[in-house]
Amino acid sequence: MSKDNTIQFDISESKKALTREILTEVYDSLIKKGYNPVNQLVGYLISGDPTYITNYNGARSLVRKLERDEILEEVLKAYLGIK
Repeated sequence: MSKDNTIQFDISESKKALTREILTEVYDSLIKKGYNPVNQLVGYLISGDPTYITNYNGARSLVRKLERDEILEEVLKAYLGIK
């Protein structure tokens, strides 16, 4: 009999990395356009209104690739130091 090794794929790490990458790009775009990125992102997360995010560099399209509740989940985990 041959040994079959099962490899586990951890999608949560992949999702966390994607969320971080997108939020960083959106943050940078907001800075470049002269906005307060924290205020704009909070406005978007609370209201769901994508116009809080600039279209510059495709930031609005990028942030809409993520679910708002998933963004909040990752932010809260990072804030609390939960992995």
